[in-house]
Amino acid sequence: MTGVVTDVAELEALYGTPGRRSLDKVADRLTPLYAKWIMASRFCVLSTVGPEGTDGSPRGDDGPVVAALDERTIALPDWLGNNRMDSLRNIVRDGRVSLMFMVPGSQNVVRVNGHAVISIEESLRARFEKAGRQPRSVVVVSVGEVYFQCAKAIMRSRIWSGEDESGGIPTAGEMVREADAGFDAEGYDDGYAEYAGPRMW
Repeated sequence: MTGVVTDVAELEALYGTPGRRSLDKVADRLTPLYAKWIMASRFCVLSTVGPEGTDGSPRGDDGPVVAALDERTIALPDWLGNNRMDSLRNIVRDGRVSLMFMVPGSQNVVRVNGHAVISIEESLRARFEKAGRQPRSVVVVSVGEVYFQCAKAIMRSRIWSGEDESGGIPTAGEMVREADAGFDAEGYDDGYAEYAGPRMW
């Protein structure tokens, strides 16, 4: 491949100096307004890094997706999933994490960068109890920096336009069948909502 940028100075010359506001908006803790915004979010993407590479994992809840334990600490319950544990394995070996929070209808995204550990402390797990169930672990993030991302990406993508654009894209079952020719894709897709219902938490 030609035309590859391999030097930071070349990159900075290409893009120029960041605007003052893009730097001033960064906080080293959850300020009252950043905390309010994050606590309105039911969905975030957890990004981690480990020896095998990087991972991005969607996380969601029916209320706030995280709890703010204090102005420098966020707790993210690890609810039922597929047990791959890609993010958790990474955190155990390299605690660097990033979280990207979204709120339906908002053009902004709030980002948190920090360091995480996996906690199985009983009192912390109990804090998230739902219908008698608790997460097996909680990702506890020490906030290094928090800031909002400018709205241009969401404005360009029109992600909150309300349009259903899912027609014609491959289903989860079809993607499994691509790897396993004998897989019952239709049965998987048709029954997934019923299967997942009692396994959300």
